[in-house]
Amino acid sequence: MPTEYQPLVMPPAQRKERALWFAFHRGELLIAQTGEEARLPRAHDVADLGVNAVRSLYLGTYDGEHCYVSELEHANDLLPGYAMHGLRAVFTMVEEPLAVLAGRAYQIMEWDRNHQFCSRCGAPTVARSEERARACPRCRFTVYPPVSPAIMILIKRGREVLLGRKKDWAPGRYSALAGFVEPGEMLEDTVRRETREEVGVEVENIRYFGSQPWPFPHSLMVAFVADYAGGDIRPDGIEIEEARFFDAEQLPQLPPSISISRRMITSASWRSCSASSSAVATITSSFNSPVARRVSACASRVGAASMIRLSCPRVIARYTSASRLASSSAPCSVRAELSIW
Repeated sequence: MPTEYQPLVMPPAQRKERALWFAFHRGELLIAQTGEEARLPRAHDVADLGVNAVRSLYLGTYDGEHCYVSELEHANDLLPGYAMHGLRAVFTMVEEPLAVLAGRAYQIMEWDRNHQFCSRCGAPTVARSEERARACPRCRFTVYPPVSPAIMILIKRGREVLLGRKKDWAPGRYSALAGFVEPGEMLEDTVRRETREEVGVEVENIRYFGSQPWPFPHSLMVAFVADYAGGDIRPDGIEIEEARFFDAEQLPQLPPSISISRRMITSASWRSCSASSSAVATITSSFNSPVARRVSACASRVGAASMIRLSCPRVIARYTSASRLASSSAPCSVRAELSIW
């Protein structure tokens, strides 16, 4: 979660200043737009935004501002300057910390809506004041916001990475493999099982890369990198339609830059390319993406020659002296930024 965010359960007794509102209707979020600028709305009450709420929950504070999430009764006849956008689109419209917080807000709202009644005895549940939970006063059963862990695995073979594509994805788009953790499994067990089930290969040297909350609907993606250990690629035809190895400098269309899959693929490709004196990292995103800006800043801060040119819909960042960027002579903060890229 963003460091600026402090999760709280009990709202202030009085709203003396405007608050940040995450107002949802059927999975879409209310966004205030002025020209090309998009921002989350601020108001003393959600009704001040010209909408009616079915329910509202307090989230805590973000950078000192109180935050609420609301489920809207409808999204008709919005005030001028406001529009509804899907959560995936919002990830590219607002700054990343607020996008992450929007995902948390949506999960909490959906959990509250789906647990108004006890799943054990059917009695109405009551929100607890000391923690984020709903309890049944009749049978004392308590429910908490669910988190469904899922693994993501990027398989490497020298300079190549194994990527797969699902049937319902856009043509030419590939990503790392993924799957949900089953009861009784360790994360490493899930990595091996999902790899065998989806593409039929074996892996070794499994290592942790990072994690990311993913609010579709309430997943926690835990990403790993592993080395190819043998076997022929055999897509299962159910989850994966096609899978193959791609060279680090000839990657296909990838997921959006906000996803951990994209960061893991790009990081692995960067490391593969960095052994040479010149590396090319293809960033399938808009020119103004946070990734493009961050990498450009890294290059300039260490004095490496860099060039970013726009070639819609791709931005290609070319770096000379790539080994210099990854060397110990680079500032620690720069190496840290490169390590997650």
